[in-house]
Amino acid sequence: MFQELTTEQIRQSLQGISVPAQPQIMVDLQMEQYMPDPDLDVIARLISQDPGLSGSLLKIVNSPYYGLSNKIASIKRAVNLLGSRSIINLINAQSIKGEMNDDTIVTLNRFWDTAQDVAMTCLTLAERIGSQAGDEAYALGLFHDCGVPLMLQRFPNYMSVLEEAYASASAQCRVVDTENRMFNTNHAVVGYYTAKSWRLPEHVTAAIANHHNALAIFTDESSRNSQLKNLLGILKMAEHICASCRVLGNQVEDHEWNSIGPLVLDHVGLSDYDFETLKQTLRDLSAHR
Repeated sequence: MFQELTTEQIRQSLQGISVPAQPQIMVDLQMEQYMPDPDLDVIARLISQDPGLSGSLLKIVNSPYYGLSNKIASIKRAVNLLGSRSIINLINAQSIKGEMNDDTIVTLNRFWDTAQDVAMTCLTLAERIGSQAGDEAYALGLFHDCGVPLMLQRFPNYMSVLEEAYASASAQCRVVDTENRMFNTNHAVVGYYTAKSWRLPEHVTAAIANHHNALAIFTDESSRNSQLKNLLGILKMAEHICASCRVLGNQVEDHEWNSIGPLVLDHVGLSDYDFETLKQTLRDLSAHR
């Protein structure tokens, strides 16, 4: 999965889908980040020019994950508190929404609402299980399904195929297997190339590529995928809590979670009871957001 593919292989796997260009603000932020001594004032000024990004960033900084006693209203203060790397991960994830919102496709409204829910749930779960990768978990939550709107723009019948994919998901048949059969590509592959071309961190792009391959990842008992397992574990719990199977796949039963849930909980060290309690708490939180 991580070998460099030729341009032709990428073209074939994208099946005529064009990856959107990276937004200018992300290019500017990343240029600053790669400086030997990133200037946090410049980063704060760039973010402040975009009201949508500013609002999103303050909402995240004031979320329970960061546990601040006083609410923060200043972008500059938020940037100083979080540091450039975390800020860039959070902003990267947020920017994709602006790039891919096609108002003509009503489906995408519910899609982005869920992506935001999954991202905030990832952030909170990261905090609850003591993960240091909150910003990356958030970026993964918001970005993991970014291939869905691109597939929908390319294939008009995509949502009905996605419903079928979620309905037939099992240990023997991944969600992406159904998509591959119908389109010769899938939203995880398309999302991976988008995230890679937008220069997201490598383990976030790896998690996007593999987010419907969790069974294989979690049954591999070698320690080589520990970072990938940690991020995927948080994402799969968040998707289940936010009922992605219902929103995207129109399914009441979360078939995918049924086949991987015990392995994920075992990896993150939660009992069924702990997870059910956590799930209820987070669903209540989400209802009040």
